[in-house]
Amino acid sequence: MGRVLRVDLWSEKVYIESLPPENVLRKWLGGRGLGVYYMLKEVNPKIDPFSPENKAIIATGPITGVSGIPSAGRWASVTKSPLTNSIHDSQSGGRFGPELKYAGFDLVIIEGRAERPVYLWIHDGKAELKDAEHLWGKDVHTTTDMIIEELTPVVGKDEARKISVACIGPAGENLVRFASIMNDKNRAAGRGGHGAVWGSKNFKAIAVRGHMRPPIADEAKFKEVVMKSMDLIKKSPVTSEGLPKYGTAVLVNIINAHGIFPTRNFQTGVFPEAEKISGETIARDIMDWERQKEEICEGCPIGCARYTRITKPPFTGEGGGPEYETIWALGAQTGTGDLAAVSKANYLCNELGLDTISMGHVIGTFLELVEKGKIPSEKLRGLKATWGNGEVLVELVWRTAYRSGVGDDLAEGALRLAKKYGAPELAMVVRGQELPAYDPRGAQGHGLAYATSNRGGCHLRAYMISPEILGIPVKADRFSTEGKGKMVKEMQDAFATIDSMIVCKFVTFAYYVDVLAEQVSAVTGWNVTPEEFYKIGERIYNAERVFNILSFGDGEEYDTLPKRLLEEPMPEGPAKGHVVRLKEMLPEYYVARGWMKGRPTRKKLEELDLKWLADRLEEEGLLPG
Repeated sequence: MGRVLRVDLWSEKVYIESLPPENVLRKWLGGRGLGVYYMLKEVNPKIDPFSPENKAIIATGPITGVSGIPSAGRWASVTKSPLTNSIHDSQSGGRFGPELKYAGFDLVIIEGRAERPVYLWIHDGKAELKDAEHLWGKDVHTTTDMIIEELTPVVGKDEARKISVACIGPAGENLVRFASIMNDKNRAAGRGGHGAVWGSKNFKAIAVRGHMRPPIADEAKFKEVVMKSMDLIKKSPVTSEGLPKYGTAVLVNIINAHGIFPTRNFQTGVFPEAEKISGETIARDIMDWERQKEEICEGCPIGCARYTRITKPPFTGEGGGPEYETIWALGAQTGTGDLAAVSKANYLCNELGLDTISMGHVIGTFLELVEKGKIPSEKLRGLKATWGNGEVLVELVWRTAYRSGVGDDLAEGALRLAKKYGAPELAMVVRGQELPAYDPRGAQGHGLAYATSNRGGCHLRAYMISPEILGIPVKADRFSTEGKGKMVKEMQDAFATIDSMIVCKFVTFAYYVDVLAEQVSAVTGWNVTPEEFYKIGERIYNAERVFNILSFGDGEEYDTLPKRLLEEPMPEGPAKGHVVRLKEMLPEYYVARGWMKGRPTRKKLEELDLKWLADRLEEEGLLPG
């Protein structure tokens, strides 16, 4: 039986509890799912995300750190997002998740607010809060080094090298609404402002180190499914060739060639300078292949991680990435084709603790506001805020993290920024979260996935780019709306369970639910079928939607996209003339979900063993039908 570490910041005390019983764990697994369960049980969905009553949950899954399972080195942060006011999870790789499991805990629940900055030290089943006043104001890399140096006399030099640190930087301390939690320096639980929630609690970091190993229920079945999984990863050209060689940036030229690489705040889907910032160019010009090996997540046979260096002024620097989404956000979204500037902005985001997707997206929103004369000149303080200006790109990252000048406006996110300056229609967001690196006018199902994502604009609730663009597992007509409602629903359910195991979604390029269910079964001994695998995810997705309904009244009116994507045809490229035909897909989606007007019915909730949530909705007068 696993354990929960509850951290009361008001009293600065920690408590150890047991995980819920097996009948609960089997319904929610861990990671994203278990985090949602605890949030619904313990947090009032109506609270302000920055209030002490919000909780920050750090969760592993049943296969986290299990040696042999490919790409199981992940962890999840779950909280109420200050960017979206929705239930929100953010996932990260690296070594932190496995180390937390090795240290003896499956879940950490951080509640209240400390009177002074603190950090948490977890080591082999024990935990204590330590003073962090000397760390407040420090960047992510400095914080990590200082904590490890501080703990070295406690555990010794050899052990200290293996300590994993998750922390926030100045952006989180300054409550930037898209501040990230960074771990192992360059890995990010990036989206949704989880770092700002930590900042609001005066909580700086968690350091972990342990020697316990997760048990395996069925060793024979485990060995069999591990061999099968590894064989499939080796046979897939994506997981054995594309991602190891070029990283996620292998997508830059592919997506641009399909005319859906959002450029200059989604004004078009073709970026003429895409090749300059592509994975191929990164691999040729700025990769540090030796250091790259150190960046690969624990237990990952794919190795998509990048480590790069820029050696020529004015953008000298080094660090992890940039990844595909980052390259798009800081590149095409801002009209910047200078790889050195994009890389430098990426390094700064990692060091200051900023979500690179939202950061670049917000800068693109700002540049269009400037282009359209919405930003007063005195706000610019001499900045030549034009598309493709690398110096401005880097400068605005700094200003946002420290809320300096116009950076204070950018720190609020694209929607609040655009509303303040009288042009909310320029905010390319869903539920307040900035859209990522695919223009859905050329991928209809992906547009539906954006619109119905419980955590706001996101490509990872249902990665419809896989069938619609990459043809994996089979090619789907990207311009057709037929059948997309059912496809998106099923992928959202599968991905919710994957986020709760937790494994990296890149394994789905090699195998899918049948093999993943076997992995869960071998480790837990539960004999989870593919049907149950989907049902677990469906339960999680419905529970998230209930939280949002209780928070801000989520439903059909929020299942939409920015007007530009619905009404302005793509002006050029292979997707020219297309808009997202969302109204053609939503009815089918709601039928597949068993929802009415974007809300779960009592029948659906009870079918998923969520009667208690149906009762809550009914008490609030929010249950449809």
